[in-house]
Amino acid sequence: MLLEEVMTSLKKLANPKSVEGMARYGINPEGTLGVSLPNLRKIAKEIGKDHELAAELWATGIHEARILAALVDEPGQVTVEQMDVWATGFDSWDVCDQCCCNLFEKTEYAWEQLVAWSSREEEFVKRAAFALMACLAWHDKSATDTQMKKLLPVIKRESWDERNFVKKAVNWALRNIGKRNENLNRAAIKAAREIEKQDSKAARWIARDALRELTSDAVQKRFKAGI
Repeated sequence: MLLEEVMTSLKKLANPKSVEGMARYGINPEGTLGVSLPNLRKIAKEIGKDHELAAELWATGIHEARILAALVDEPGQVTVEQMDVWATGFDSWDVCDQCCCNLFEKTEYAWEQLVAWSSREEEFVKRAAFALMACLAWHDKSATDTQMKKLLPVIKRESWDERNFVKKAVNWALRNIGKRNENLNRAAIKAAREIEKQDSKAARWIARDALRELTSDAVQKRFKAGI
């Protein structure tokens, strides 16, 4: 499918009222059409995988085109350089998260990139590190507990960051690691209790919110049931 055809389809689905609603949830309204994610997924299915088209969609700078780019790109053709360029271009949490969960986590560079990005200053690049952690904890069934545990010191180190989109991603990563299995649940709870002792409002929020879920009856019963 040609770029012009895709952009025509996106513009036909544009919804200014949706853009207003998205802005209320912290999504940058600039360059945003208001196309729903289900519609984007439908278009992506029609397109199939297309690395060159993904690059063209990203280059438009349009919010939905960039999410679509992550949906149609081919993980095997993604380079570290591309990941860095795209991450530096993130200007909304949803574009960041969609790229991490639909594309970046499927590349061979996911683990090295999340470590590299975790100490970056840019808000959405740093968020990408922890969003990627959360996605891998949820989806990467081949990852070992040892690999996952190595992420906990990174989470503890960066829990001081007060920026909303960073601290929420740090919390997300901690919770997803702790929900992976009983062994990691114990490790994540231990890490959360250590984070809670930090002299940081962000760290205390991250820890307490994570502990509420990780120690909840729902999560603990799931482990006892072997689910």
